Amino acid sequence: MSLFDFIDEKKNVPLAERMRPRTLDEVYGQQHLIGSGKLLRRAIQADQLTSSIFYGPPGCGKTSLAFVIAQMTKAAFVRMNAVTSGVSDVRDVLKDAKERRTLYGKSTYLLLDECHRWNKAQSDSILPAIEEGLIKFIGSTTENPMISMTPAFVSRCRVFQFLPLENADVESALRAALADKERGLALMNVHVDDDALQHLVTVANGDVRMALNALELAVLSTPTSTAGIHITLPIAEDSIQKPVLRCDETLFYDMLSAFCKSMRGSDSDAALLWFSRLLYAGADPRMLARRIIAHASEDVGMANPIAMLQAVAASQALEMVGMPEARLSLSQAIIAVCESPKSNSVVVAMAAAQADAETGRFGAVPMHLRDTHYKGHERLGYGQGYLYPHDFPGHYVKQNYMPEGWEDTVYYRPGDLGFEKDIVKKKEHHE
Repeated sequence: MSLFDFIDEKKNVPLAERMRPRTLDEVYGQQHLIGSGKLLRRAIQADQLTSSIFYGPPGCGKTSLAFVIAQMTKAAFVRMNAVTSGVSDVRDVLKDAKERRTLYGKSTYLLLDECHRWNKAQSDSILPAIEEGLIKFIGSTTENPMISMTPAFVSRCRVFQFLPLENADVESALRAALADKERGLALMNVHVDDDALQHLVTVANGDVRMALNALELAVLSTPTSTAGIHITLPIAEDSIQKPVLRCDETLFYDMLSAFCKSMRGSDSDAALLWFSRLLYAGADPRMLARRIIAHASEDVGMANPIAMLQAVAASQALEMVGMPEARLSLSQAIIAVCESPKSNSVVVAMAAAQADAETGRFGAVPMHLRDTHYKGHERLGYGQGYLYPHDFPGHYVKQNYMPEGWEDTVYYRPGDLGFEKDIVKKKEHHE
């Protein structure tokens, strides 16, 4: 390769790649992991890092920290991607690692991007090498490894959770790229308006890679004038897309859980926000409608029976008018569930009755409750002694409806809020 080829190749490397940190002090954020005195920092500095999994959102520095480790360690460093590598690739790495250790006494780090993509066979193929210390594994993933990876694999690694970068960290990364003459954009005489820079920071939402890519696109697509390259807010807006909500399986269920718990917790604002985020991420609105109906019974129940009607009506509106108009009906139902008095008496009663039903230890149906629609029932004694409630004042008469042995069983215990207060008074009156 000639010098000119090297220069051209370096130019074609994306800005985000060129600006990767080279030392621990250049890594942005993650001070809970690599701050002064923290375990991960001490392990890296002592070259004693054991097999680990770096878990966190895109652009927060997982791979960058792995590259810093590669710069600082005395071991060999091999990088693979779980999407493109297979068991045969693992065997080659392990073979080289064994020769390296035997001939030179040198250990090997294996960085595996998207490590959650490995299946069980691929994961199992490397477990013995991790156990005997032939390689030190560093996995990088955006998905919760406790869910997306095999337990046997995770148990042999220490999991470090990375957090989204703060806006200040992203801004620092952008300003460093603008000021860097060797790897950044300083030689291109770039001037970025403050509001344009802040727009890139805000929309990137903690993803420094997205911010750097947008800055580079803005610079490369803007004509150069005698004053240099001037990046204004409109240019910045054109250069960075509206943030796409990353919604893997773990995040989807986390957001759905937050949505349900917000309704249960009577927080309309939070419930509407999670509802909107789920829709933005592509969730099926019919699934969300089903959850609203379920919580209208589970968390409101008889404290406000109207909440169920609101929820069902919103579901019907969704089928009749479709989206996006049905967002109004669904939002109304969400607010109705949130702002209703709460009671879990329905779900408690249902669960208790279901548990008893599954034991199969019921007595016979009492004679006075048995079917009497056919001729000759009276010869069997069926229906005898039954009291017809509408023949009595208040359309109520106290009699046993339970099977033998269950006469004193109580499942439904009304709460003390909303409509259930009236139910309590009625039950007390009938005692």
